[in-house]
Amino acid sequence: MKFLKNIFAAIGLLCVSGLFIFATQEVPSDAPQDNTIEKEAKLINDYNIYALSVPDALDFAGEAMPLDNPDILERMDRELLVNTYWQSNGLLMFKRAEKYFPIIEPILKANNIPDDFKYLAVIESGLTNAVSPAGARGVWQIMKTTGRENGLEINSNVDERYHLEMATQVACKYLKKAKDKLGSWTLAAAAYNAGNAGVSRRLKEQGVANYYDLLLGEETGRYLFRIVALKEILNHPKKYGFNFTEKDLYTSVPTYKIEVDSAVTDFSKFAKQFGINYKILKIHNPWLREKHLNNKTKKQYVIEIPKEGFYSVNP
Repeated sequence: MKFLKNIFAAIGLLCVSGLFIFATQEVPSDAPQDNTIEKEAKLINDYNIYALSVPDALDFAGEAMPLDNPDILERMDRELLVNTYWQSNGLLMFKRAEKYFPIIEPILKANNIPDDFKYLAVIESGLTNAVSPAGARGVWQIMKTTGRENGLEINSNVDERYHLEMATQVACKYLKKAKDKLGSWTLAAAAYNAGNAGVSRRLKEQGVANYYDLLLGEETGRYLFRIVALKEILNHPKKYGFNFTEKDLYTSVPTYKIEVDSAVTDFSKFAKQFGINYKILKIHNPWLREKHLNNKTKKQYVIEIPKEGFYSVNP
């Protein structure tokens, strides 16, 4: 008890000391007074938050979203709000889309995959070579097993999940199989997140036939709504308050391709042969994971080299 009394006494002393210090501080003469704050003129560009109107009709890959269902409407509203008011991330999506959609779009088209699936890549990785806690990698967030099953080379030396064109082809294969199995592009997209078996099992357990009738976990439950929200925002920037010009967007650096069918002992020296450095080589070939290429099987690799004049490289 004596110990507690000492503690309370110390606290009391600190409080008294604090009050004394604050009481003796001088208030600056130009500090705003309570009775004048409300009279201050508001800034012309004062920041405001507005509720958003969910469009009357939205779809994914031509499959309509049932917005007359109040649950669906609320979930769509949430994703539009979250992605509209995360402004810095939104602007980055506009910038990166200008750089990477021209690579993704023709591959989707050649594989008869709806163009809307490019927005799936946006929510999977933010169009970056992300690494998930589960081990998925690259713009399309492909797991090691899935990549290898679909022909990608994945090891410590080379990881083709980071090769955008190759990874997009793998995503197309997976989505085709999912559509054939599950019957709709919406369910195929959900299966990209939860797996074909997982979605099939839940459809059977719950006795329903489409994504919007399923009770799912947080991530997969938000998945389609996030895709459609990004599709809507990226297609109507002004409507959602995003302002930029064409020069603000990222663009691809033109490259040419060289073929390599032998080992490369040092990519730093290799890069200098083409007037670039190792960092620039890796920017354009992120699938090369080490400073050397083993290539014991004499496999033919295609390496991209940026055209001259786009980088300033010191000798």
